[in-house]
Formats: sequence, C-alpha cells, structure tokens
Amino acid sequence: MSSAERDELVCTNVVGHLIGSSLEAGGSRTTPVYNPATGRISREVQVADKATVERAVSVAAEAYPAWRQMPPVKRARIMFRFKELLEQNEERIVSLITDEHGKVLDDARGELRRGIENVEYACAAPELLKGEHSRNAGPGIDSWSEMQPLGVVAGITPFNFPAMVPLWMYPIALVCGNTFVLKPSERDPSSTLLVAELLYEAGLPEGVLSVVNGDKETVDALLADRRVAAVSFVGSTPVAEHVYNSAGGKRVQALGGAKNHAIVMPDADIDNAVSALMGAAYGSCGERCMAISVVVAVGDIADEVVAKLAAQVRELKVGPGTDDGNDMGPLITAAHRDKVSAYVDRGVEEGAELVVDGRGITVPGHEDGFFLAGNLFDNVKPGMDIYKDEIFGPVLSVVRVDSLDDAMQLADDHEFGNGTCVFTRDGETARYFSDHIKVGMVGINVPLPVPVACHSFGGWKRSLFGDLAIYGPDAVRFYTQRKTMSQRWPSSGDRERARFSFPSSD
Repeated sequence: MSSAERDELVCTNVVGHLIGSSLEAGGSRTTPVYNPATGRISREVQVADKATVERAVSVAAEAYPAWRQMPPVKRARIMFRFKELLEQNEERIVSLITDEHGKVLDDARGELRRGIENVEYACAAPELLKGEHSRNAGPGIDSWSEMQPLGVVAGITPFNFPAMVPLWMYPIALVCGNTFVLKPSERDPSSTLLVAELLYEAGLPEGVLSVVNGDKETVDALLADRRVAAVSFVGSTPVAEHVYNSAGGKRVQALGGAKNHAIVMPDADIDNAVSALMGAAYGSCGERCMAISVVVAVGDIADEVVAKLAAQVRELKVGPGTDDGNDMGPLITAAHRDKVSAYVDRGVEEGAELVVDGRGITVPGHEDGFFLAGNLFDNVKPGMDIYKDEIFGPVLSVVRVDSLDDAMQLADDHEFGNGTCVFTRDGETARYFSDHIKVGMVGINVPLPVPVACHSFGGWKRSLFGDLAIYGPDAVRFYTQRKTMSQRWPSSGDRERARFSFPSSD
C-alpha cells in the first residue's frame, strides 16, 4: 500500500488490516466501531473480502518455510521481547479496549495481564517442543518423536476480550513454528491491531502474523482456503458449530457458549460467597463466557443469599469505563443492550421474580451510551428462557433446590458445560462435586475457574467443538502434529535374510 493510501486510512479514522507488518486497505465495505459509553461512532473498520484474506494467507504461506526452520529458542526470544513491549504499552492497550469495548480500565488491565501469561508460557518453546527419544527401542533401533508445525493456521476471536483471547492463540501457535492469520471482532479491533504491531516491533519476521478485520464474509473466506491447516475459534455456540462443520477437513477447536452455575451450599461462608458472585456475575457487564449467570442455592440459605446479593446489586456503580470508580461500563452495542433487556422482560413474563431491575438506566453526561444496570431474578425455573439461554449481560438468576445432587443435576442437564463452582467449607462435598460434575472447568470457592496459562481452557458438551482445549499443553498438541522416526544402522558386511513376521522387540 502506498504512503498516501495509508495516510488516508489514518486521517479518515478507518481501521484497515495488518498484512504482514504493513497496515493495508482491503475490501469495499466498512462497519462502524462505537464508543459504547457515548453511543457515538469512533471509527470505521474495513471488512476484508476474499481477495484480502487470500493475500494474508499467501503472505503467511511464503513466510512459513523460513519461520519453520528457525530454532525454537530464537522464536522464544521474540516472545520475551514481546512480553516486555506489552507491559511497557499497557496503558495504551487498555485505553483502546475501554474505548471500543466499554469495560472499566481495571478490568481491561486484568484482561491484558492474563493474556501476557500466555506469552510467558510460549517463551518455554524449547522445552515444550523437545519431543521424545528411546535408544535401543528394538534390536539396534533408535526411535524418537518430534512435534512438527502444521503450516498456516487461523484464529477467529470475539469482542469481549480483544487483547486476551488472541493471545490465547497466536503466541503458542507461532513458537510451534506455524504462521498465523487472525480475524478479530469487528466491534473493537484497535487494541488487537496494536498488540500485533508490537509483536513485529519485538522482531517477528515479515509475514509470520497477519490480522484481517471483517465479518462472516471474512470468516468464510478463511474457512474455504485450503492452505489454512487449522482454525481456532472463540464465540457463541451457533457460530462455533458453523465453524466446526464448515472447516472442510481442517483441524478445529471451536469454543462456544456457556451457562455457568454457582452452587452455594448451606455450610458456605455466605458473605464471601456473595462478594465473589458479584464480581463473577456482573464484572465486564456479564459479557464473559465464564460469567456466573445462575446461582443454585441449596437448602434454607436461599433467602439470605438473595437478600445479600440484592443489596450489593443495587449499589453497583454503572458508568463509563474510564471512571475508575465504576464497577460496570456499558454493553458493546445498542442492539445487544436491547437484547439483554428483552431477556429481562421475558423473565418477568415467564413468572420469575425480578428482585432488582436494571433496565432504563440513564448515566448523566452519557445519555446515549449502551448502559444497563445489574438485574437479579429469584425463583427461576429450568424451563425458562432466562435459565436456558446464554444472555451475555448483567443478569443473574437464582434457582432454589433441596440438595447438592439436585444442584448438580441442573448443571449436568444443561446443554452447556463450560464452567461451574461450588461454595462450601466441606472437603467431602468439594471432592465429590469436582469429581462428578459434567463441566469442563470447576472451581471450589473460586467463582471464575479460568485455568492459568500452563493448563488448558475448555468446556464440555456444546461449549466446545473439537477434541482439544485452548492454550496451555492442549495448544501445543493442537498446533503441532507428531512425527515418529525409527532408525537402524546395520553393521557393514552383515547380510540379513528377509523376515516376513511382524517386527517386534524380540
């Protein structure tokens, strides 16, 4: 792209694409990016068409042979420098996150720091990729295995974590020797682009990473390109299932939706449990796949739990994310705010008790922002839409049951199986729960059991399509393919007869 074209992108506040290390235009359509706190369009983002995607994949394919041959320790050194640059540019990154997503700045900092943990894990590439070796596996035969890269791989990431979720994917994919094409959310692309540019500043060779912005047209072009060997996806279950079924034989990990249950036992520390539930349910306005959206109160503690939750929900401070005094910012778009509000309407219609109503909030000075305050329902039943559906907003439902088995049955029967937790002081209860619950990520007095970077993140049932979870050890397995070699060097002069039996170590 010429300097004049690049200047036009900047001057008109249009977000383009990062093809290799260069910001480029591509595609005839744009879509607006809003500041959710003001409700105003802050910039436009270009939608990559098929030709733009194909160019990004071509650049990645050209860079792959040399990158594949780079020693893992050298790839790791780039990641070490990348980590430093991310930390040095933290405030720039989190400011962009809050500007386009709306979450409060402290939440944005937490997002970035959790992403950096995955970069730290990727720095261990020389250890992660060592392979295995067996001398004299058979008579005079040595055998070893290697973890070899796949080639060009792609990632498709959601709006709710524009910095963290891409960092779940491409740092480990790259240190494994792959090249990467990222399609982030078109709702908040700027922080994602900045982070990618910092990786090039850290010394990433030209073409190893590209970022193409866009919508379904862009996703479908990536899925259709036969040069893309694998696709990682994080988003809603309908789209995760579409990606999984439309990948044309590619290796796929597609993380979908959730309806995370928090079970509060009669012996729990109720005050601490309620405080933990507040952050887990209403942090980031509930726009998290690990947000607690159902509290299952066991036994006679339900009234106390609901009363203490209601008192704190009413005290939530809602406003622009740039104000450090606020607990919640706006939702991502007006359409999503209205969708969440419609779920609250439906819950009332279905007969649930709306204990705290967060609809219709107006934030002074930000009257056009996409705000919704915290909502709390009691006496929710499993057949209600507010119980069944992933709402992805500040709506918490309380279900009352008589026993732990009843509570676990609710979580087990739900179509999603992403995360869950139990609040208890009893070790036997905790052990039984963690061993038998049919959910992929489990917390014991931990409401958001998001695994650290050296473990892997993934749900069960319709929360994950594919056999491998994301980041951590499963990511190494996902972004590599095992090759096992066996070699034998017979002594010179030996003459061996043909053997027709299946070879063994005898």
